[in-house]
Amino acid sequence: MFSAKANKIFKEVIDKYHLVNSVDQSFENPYNKDTQLIEHLLFRKCWIDTVQWHYEDIIRDPNIDPVAALTLKRQIDASNQDRTDMVEFIDSYFLKKFKEVTVNSSATINSESPAWAIDRLSILALKIYHMDEEANRGDASEDHRNKCEIKLNVLLEQRVDLSSAIDRLLEDIQNGDKYMKVYKQMKMYNDDELNPVLRKKN
Repeated sequence: MFSAKANKIFKEVIDKYHLVNSVDQSFENPYNKDTQLIEHLLFRKCWIDTVQWHYEDIIRDPNIDPVAALTLKRQIDASNQDRTDMVEFIDSYFLKKFKEVTVNSSATINSESPAWAIDRLSILALKIYHMDEEANRGDASEDHRNKCEIKLNVLLEQRVDLSSAIDRLLEDIQNGDKYMKVYKQMKMYNDDELNPVLRKKN
């Protein structure tokens, strides 16, 4: 099933990141985009999410230098754009994969595209990794660990449900019972012409 592959790659990414555990570490994708395109895209997508997860931790430091915080905010903005771009690349992969499918007359559209559901699965993998850390943190109180263990079990159940939903969606698209219709995000705040503040600078 597709979700099993995605979850395996997401774990691979998160484990690899934490070997160095630095937002500044170099990135190398082990999957060849010419022969393992979807694996390549999934790995890159989760790497972006993992780095951004740690950006978000850093910027919440109450003692962060304001200049450093502004620089980091720009990095988070760029990361958000990369994340959106990767989602669109993954949806393009599925559009191409299913382009020859005959859509049934009774087919319906899903509330989100496959790639946006996969985006949530990637973020969920990060929540599970870090909640597991908290549930087993030696310097935390027993009460803290127990509460995190309860939350971890909910997250694990959520991953089962989301994985099943993604697999079912892809199966329905393959069978013509659902159809894909992808809208670009059309983010406005990064665009020099659409953001009035940036437009004034030109």
